[in-house]
Amino acid sequence: MERRSTRDVVGYCGLIDSGRGADGQLELAFELLRRVWGQGYATEASWAVVDRARSSGYGRLWATVWDWNTASRRVLAKLGFTETGRRDVDPVHGTTLFATRRL
Repeated sequence: MERRSTRDVVGYCGLIDSGRGADGQLELAFELLRRVWGQGYATEASWAVVDRARSSGYGRLWATVWDWNTASRRVLAKLGFTETGRRDVDPVHGTTLFATRRL
């Protein structure tokens, strides 16, 4: 992702096939540089990716987020993702929450 006004890179957002989801289900992934946190870029870019996935015929997306990352959890909630309750625990990073959204 880059800002139109300054053309500087601020992060990434897109669909990935991480191999952790069901067959044919892609994962929404985004990460931004700290200097642009809280400015709405993750939400704006994620909406564009969700819309593109819908128009491309995907029926569902999923995402993962660390349980302590409240900002990213809020972004996913704004986009209509629901936490499924599936969790993976990593001894270093903590608990990963899984969320899904029908398109």
